Amino acid sequence: MPYTSEKPPLARSSEELRAAIPGWGVDLDPKDRPAVPKENFTRDTGAHWDFPERQPEEWPRERSIEHKMLTPVFGTSCPPKGFSGAIRKYAYSGFSEGQTAHWMLLMAADRIDVLESSVGSLLHGKPDNPITETGILSELKAHPIRSRIGQHRADLKHQPLDPVIVAAPWLLMGGAAYMLVKSLRSRSRDESPYRLTDR
Repeated sequence: MPYTSEKPPLARSSEELRAAIPGWGVDLDPKDRPAVPKENFTRDTGAHWDFPERQPEEWPRERSIEHKMLTPVFGTSCPPKGFSGAIRKYAYSGFSEGQTAHWMLLMAADRIDVLESSVGSLLHGKPDNPITETGILSELKAHPIRSRIGQHRADLKHQPLDPVIVAAPWLLMGGAAYMLVKSLRSRSRDESPYRLTDR
């Protein structure tokens, strides 16, 4: 049974495995196993349980289709919400963790969650501040040139892309808002009864 102290039984006996897989069992001798001094299933760990007490599931949790049950303990700080939450639930219910689609859907859900959070902050009257929240001001105070030249930093390769990645969503949203306002103003002018017409 998973999540207990019991060592899971082998699907086949040692003799069957040794006959089917060349080299299987070469580490059966304790002298050949560096983990033997640490691997001790008879040692008293002091735990008062064999199976951990299950955490209550307050809402239906997303869970991998590979696992028979939900893990005894799980995180609750970020419950799935909105469209991004629906994508996460679909990724877990429809695809194995070994499939690319599972992880691509989860990554897409993360990006959508960022957009949902930004829009939510704006609607609550506390919009994101890209100047202070991206760390640009602190970057200028912390020796930006000296800390990069000759330091062999691994992040130097992607730094030219950072402004694009940070600024692009803001520019796209600003452009979309501008086009929407322009379209609405143009439509209201065209529908106005006092619009001047050519005679």
